[in-house]
Amino acid sequence: MEPALYVVATPIGNLRDITLRALDVLAAADVVAAEDTRNTAHLLTHHGIGANRLIAVHQHNERAAAEKIVALLKAGQSVAFVSDAGTPAVSDPGALLVQAVQAAGLRVIPIPGANAAIAALSAAGLAEPHFLFYGFLPNKSAARRSVMQALSGHPYTLVFYEAPHRIVECIADLCAVLGGERQIVLAREITKLFETIHACPLRDTEAWLMSDSNQQRGEFVVLVSGAVPQPGLPAEARRILEVLLGELPLKQAVQLATQISGAGRNELYQLALQIKKPE
Repeated sequence: MEPALYVVATPIGNLRDITLRALDVLAAADVVAAEDTRNTAHLLTHHGIGANRLIAVHQHNERAAAEKIVALLKAGQSVAFVSDAGTPAVSDPGALLVQAVQAAGLRVIPIPGANAAIAALSAAGLAEPHFLFYGFLPNKSAARRSVMQALSGHPYTLVFYEAPHRIVECIADLCAVLGGERQIVLAREITKLFETIHACPLRDTEAWLMSDSNQQRGEFVVLVSGAVPQPGLPAEARRILEVLLGELPLKQAVQLATQISGAGRNELYQLALQIKKPE
């Protein structure tokens, strides 16, 4: 194999969701760098690949490990990098390692494969032609709502990752910020035994989750339909107004939104009243 860093996508659940090319690379690489060597050893053993060439690269040692890997590449060795599941560096470690390899003038080769966000989108049935992948939201509700407010005006499907112990709080915040009319799809445990893909209006989601505690388990991909463009008012003006309303009194938010966006004050004021109207 060419001396290079091979960024290898691995299964997100079902161990057979791995490409033939990925298996070839994992078998032939001089070193396999893994987020969790125990998890990767299980994957390699399952596919009949020796697991004696593993080194750890995770969020706590990524910078130091990157120096070691750059040295290996300069010595003519090939390194395959995998995260615990899915595509490395997408809401997973890997970006710092890739930067270090690129900065050293060495080659990075992607080996594509499983990705939870794309798998969920393919089965969501949301019609928007574009999507915005955000990944993991902040842990705290106030910060989470601030991010949601900033994204609320986009006419794209919004894609988030969420952990099981925060999913109910996350849905409550989404409903409070975006309103209950938007369509949501919850995709949990994708490709695993208890895979569930549930679509409903946002206002009904919390009740569905609370109806069965098993529905709160597993890692979630949360997909929310985009904002419906308002006739006569640019989407960017609406987004600016929504962000300002999250931080300022209504009149001040309208005044600043008018100055920033150039949109009509009366239209922005009426929209502000609608946004602030209690549900």
